Amino acid sequence: MGETATADWTDAFRSLPGVRGVRMEKNEAVIDADRAMLPALMMALRDDPRFSFEQVMDICGVDWPERPERFDVVYNLLSVTWNRRVRVIVTTDERSPVPSVYTIWPVATWWEREAYDLFGVVFSDQPDLRRILTDYGFEGHPMRKDFPLTGYVEVRYDEDRKAVVYEPVKLTQDWRTFDFLSPWEGLTTLPGDEKVHGERLTDIKTKLPTPTDPPKA
Repeated sequence: MGETATADWTDAFRSLPGVRGVRMEKNEAVIDADRAMLPALMMALRDDPRFSFEQVMDICGVDWPERPERFDVVYNLLSVTWNRRVRVIVTTDERSPVPSVYTIWPVATWWEREAYDLFGVVFSDQPDLRRILTDYGFEGHPMRKDFPLTGYVEVRYDEDRKAVVYEPVKLTQDWRTFDFLSPWEGLTTLPGDEKVHGERLTDIKTKLPTPTDPPKA
């Protein structure tokens, strides 16, 4: 489609229910939509022959923790008929549910479960809202920006109990004793280790045998 067709396309988007705004990013239309009107908008995008977005390729989340509605829920749609894509974005918080679109695209169940698992986004009217990527009993949502990188618990096999156990994260480090001496030629002191390096050399010198004068001929 040329520039005129693209302009007509975006103008047509603005006439659909629940559309707050339309913008172009890298030659793809992005629709900012009203959360409550999402099912009506998605039905129009799928069934209106002007658009024919037959497939939802992905549903994902984006976390903006500084915002009151911290999550973007992003729907990437594909029109096989027109060989075009569109991105639909709605916003929500930790408690306000987003209407499910699984009755429009059954495959959306997988993506909605993933968004719930990783971000904690709740989808109303979704009959199978279970975690899909994390383990049984997992606490929290690991793709939130305030979730610690190490997590809260670690999983290991306990040989004594003969079972898999969950325990609080322990950042165990086996390499606690360093001599701070680089094995590479030309780098004998790492940045910030000058004091320790000096103390180590002093300790080594105190342990060296006292030199004696060579015997006279």
